[in-house]
Amino acid sequence: MKNKNVRDLVLCSLFVALIAIGAFIKIPIPVVPFTLQFLFTMLAGLLLGPSLGFLSVLVYIILGLIGLPIFTEGGGIFYIFKPSFGYILGFAFGAYLTGYLAHKDNNPSIKRLLFANFSGLIVVYSFGMIYYYFISNYYLNNPIGVWTLILYCFILAVPGDIFLCIIGGLLAKRLIPILSKNFNYRR
Repeated sequence: MKNKNVRDLVLCSLFVALIAIGAFIKIPIPVVPFTLQFLFTMLAGLLLGPSLGFLSVLVYIILGLIGLPIFTEGGGIFYIFKPSFGYILGFAFGAYLTGYLAHKDNNPSIKRLLFANFSGLIVVYSFGMIYYYFISNYYLNNPIGVWTLILYCFILAVPGDIFLCIIGGLLAKRLIPILSKNFNYRR
């Protein structure tokens, strides 16, 4: 039991670090920056399962909110007033759903992994776009229309994340058996 707890702690910590690093690997696009955070949050769900994947992302969020500059534009409690913070919240719930859907069996097919990834993507974008709309229109008093929101926060951003869904599914298909065999790891 003790080894399982240590292993889970190490794996969660690893994903917290990977998500933080992913925040700084940026491809600049207007409005919402494209980073590798989504890839690592998705992999947290796929490789650690729903609970530990969610926990890893939650720890990342808490560390950023207490002031560590690990979000794409810094950190601190006032980050919740940035329009892009909804995507960060979506990462946690997306990781949970991704892990839940992927691990209905011990050796998920690539089809199941991709379905889980795209479902998580929908969660992330739902949280992100809704949050962006309400923060921009009702807190920042910087109105954004629905079409503009869809253009900048979905159409321009989603192609890269679709690519990351495919990469994440392929990586997970290779890594799940390795984790299971070498670490006796079951989600």
